[in-house]
Amino acid sequence: MKKNLYVDLHVIQTVPPSCVNRDDTGSPKTAMYGGAMRARVSSQSWKRAVRGMFREFFTSDHIGYRTKMISELVSDRICKANPDITAETAKKMADTVLELAGVKAGSDKKAALFFISSRQIENIAKLAVDYERETAPKKEKEKSFKSRLENALKENPSVDILLFGRMAASNPTLNYDAAAQVAHSISTHAVSNEYDYFTAVDDCSPEDNAGAGHLGTVEFNSSTLYRYATVNIRELEENLEPDELKMAVRGFAEAFVRSMPTGKQNTFANRTLPDMVYVTFREDQPINLAGAFEKPVAAGIRGYVEESERAFVNYAASVYADYAAGPDKAWVVGTGFESFAEKVNLSELLGKIEYEIEQYVTEGK
Repeated sequence: MKKNLYVDLHVIQTVPPSCVNRDDTGSPKTAMYGGAMRARVSSQSWKRAVRGMFREFFTSDHIGYRTKMISELVSDRICKANPDITAETAKKMADTVLELAGVKAGSDKKAALFFISSRQIENIAKLAVDYERETAPKKEKEKSFKSRLENALKENPSVDILLFGRMAASNPTLNYDAAAQVAHSISTHAVSNEYDYFTAVDDCSPEDNAGAGHLGTVEFNSSTLYRYATVNIRELEENLEPDELKMAVRGFAEAFVRSMPTGKQNTFANRTLPDMVYVTFREDQPINLAGAFEKPVAAGIRGYVEESERAFVNYAASVYADYAAGPDKAWVVGTGFESFAEKVNLSELLGKIEYEIEQYVTEGK
């Protein structure tokens, strides 16, 4: 069996006053850790941001759609390939084959978001046309097409389906295990949410009206976050060609580093880049190093970043000494702790990731 290989990405990133990820009351999400309240950005929120950036890196064949509107996507593809078929007929054809495949879509009360790739949509559309034109008895036709439809939904998964997984409660055979794991981001220090009281002036109000047209508050916080993600290369390789594997891992790494959730972005213009990125290749297991911040970092003369980096470096060294050997390969971007790992810029880091993936693929041949 081929050896394991995990790529761990550790990021320390300062975010100014912002509300990038809200709870059901509109407040910035938080979490208790180490007995202190921390700012938190959910893994789902950051994965969504990563997937959004994938559209800059990958062609449409390599990215998917998470939606309840699968039927509409399939019927649209049917119409484009078969101009003689009306939109209404195409929709009925799509509904029929999706139901046969065990996928609940659209207005069905049991429908859930379903992750589907562009190539899967195309193949289902072709099968829908074949199914409509098949003249065999209904039961015989259904039996024949059910497995073909399920196979079409299993084959040709997009890069984001492979990375983030797919769960189909209505038909578990269509599930995909995620090759990537993303942790909830938490602040390295304690936080207290604050409130921005604002007023909006009505541009068309009479000059003698001194009142505001609208009053409101926005809750926000600012923080230095620790972010972590890991990718299981061996699992990802099972479904991708070598060039696609390199592209997928590089794309995930770059998107994870550069992306930012978009909550309240017009209000706060809070988009930043990391202060530190530490990437390791390991053959034993992924290691989340959030324990570096179980004791909240106290701000130093230069704020939280330098103290957070110091706490991270010291904790990583302790973990490596006590429990696990150091990583097989490691690079760092941005930190002042050059002795911690080989220092590179982001472009160089991405090149090294591609090189290591190529070596991994070559060694397995």
